[in-house]
Amino acid sequence: MAGVVGWITESFLEILQISGLTLQSFFVFCVAFFLACFLLKSRRNLPTYPAGRVPILGHLLALGRAPYLKLTAWRRQYGDVFTVRMGMEDVVVLNGYTAVKDALVDRSDLFASRAQIYLADAIVGFGKDIVTARWGAEFKQRKRFATAALKNLGMKVGTGSIEEKIAEEASCLRNRVAYYNGKLFDITHDVTVAVANVICSMVMGKRYDYQDETFRELAEAVVTIMAGLGGGQIISVFPVLRFVPVVNRAGINALEEVPKVLNVLREELSRHRENLDRENPRDFLDFCLLEVEKQEKVEGLTEENVMYMALDLFLAGIDTTTNTLMWSLLYMILNPDIQHKVQQELDAVVGEGLPALSLRSQLPYVNACLLEVMRIRPIVPLSHHATTESVKVQQYGIPKGTQVVLNLYSVHMDPAYWPDPDRFDPGRFLDAEGNCRNKPESFMVFGGGRRVCLGEQLGRMEIFLFFSTLLQSFSFRTPEGAPRPTTDGVFGLTLAPHPFKLCAVPR
Repeated sequence: MAGVVGWITESFLEILQISGLTLQSFFVFCVAFFLACFLLKSRRNLPTYPAGRVPILGHLLALGRAPYLKLTAWRRQYGDVFTVRMGMEDVVVLNGYTAVKDALVDRSDLFASRAQIYLADAIVGFGKDIVTARWGAEFKQRKRFATAALKNLGMKVGTGSIEEKIAEEASCLRNRVAYYNGKLFDITHDVTVAVANVICSMVMGKRYDYQDETFRELAEAVVTIMAGLGGGQIISVFPVLRFVPVVNRAGINALEEVPKVLNVLREELSRHRENLDRENPRDFLDFCLLEVEKQEKVEGLTEENVMYMALDLFLAGIDTTTNTLMWSLLYMILNPDIQHKVQQELDAVVGEGLPALSLRSQLPYVNACLLEVMRIRPIVPLSHHATTESVKVQQYGIPKGTQVVLNLYSVHMDPAYWPDPDRFDPGRFLDAEGNCRNKPESFMVFGGGRRVCLGEQLGRMEIFLFFSTLLQSFSFRTPEGAPRPTTDGVFGLTLAPHPFKLCAVPR
């Protein structure tokens, strides 16, 4: 045996000598060869690649800072279905209402999982939550339980609704805005605090003063985490880059803020455990602690799961609603005639009273205006899913576990459904009788199917009440001669407006 090994070794060294290769260069050659084989291996029957793919990075450079815009542009060239290369991974992209609805609604179970995305997984506990949990019994049980708990806590219209608490926060926000007395200011923090207080009320049964330092840190941490989730995508594609200075900054900033939120939730869990009334749960944490004890609806639920599920509510519930409200105020500034029509309708229907959900059906133009805001700047332009089974899309075969990106931006900017889509026009959502079309085709801002937004009902309630209360009380504008605010978005995990200042003139 030793003789055979010796013969192989001598033959190998002789080959190297004959070919003029050193051992080091032979190693490099082998690595290059296997890498080439990996890169050039058959891709099965995946959809076509757009132009702009480079070795190692794939389409990352071509996608740029606004990938939703590039994907929508590629749709015009390559059709509704194509494949982009994210580093070393193939990602199938679905564009347009027909393809997205097919995956999101018609065959929802087949596209209902999540891909492994390092940064998102690291932030929310590697699937211990709801949003990033892979498809299966655990995900279904957690989501079903959380939805039921939130409905019990008032995420509904009618008796037992959380409307009163939202209206209270809207009044606090109005008073806060009045404090600026028509002077130029940035309203973002005040809106964030108001929205965050609604979430705190449902999750922890308490609200904070606008100047509370703990609360300020909590709100700022949520904003930083969400920004990092978008800005740190390179780390999700190449996790090893989290160790590289500068490149890792956005992702590391996000990861450093997570413990601040988890510490608040951990302290609240401890407080709730000590004061738990098992017959009368007060908030989301109470409902969760009872389930941890009973294990009736969610098998194996732990307090760690509870923390990450609550973190989901903070991350998803604060950033999305805040940015939607900021977009609505921005478009009111840019369209004073539309702002005036909104105020006329509020004056005629609400008068000196307070906006209420019961009046929504009597305020079609207000509703149409908010729907148009959500259409023209969908708050989650790209939705990341993964296939639960091998599935066929058009003539292509998509393997199980493939990451699929649903381009929701393309759905809401499709000229076939929305003529002149870049024009802000609430009239799109009004029928011939002036009634609001609440569920038109090609409108899916909250997603759909198995992964539909958990807090859709709550978000709709908040957006309506906050917007109506502010527009009833103030006219929003920029100072005379000031530069026109841009409607270009800042892409993170959500689509936010660039920072802007406004004047809120009391009416």
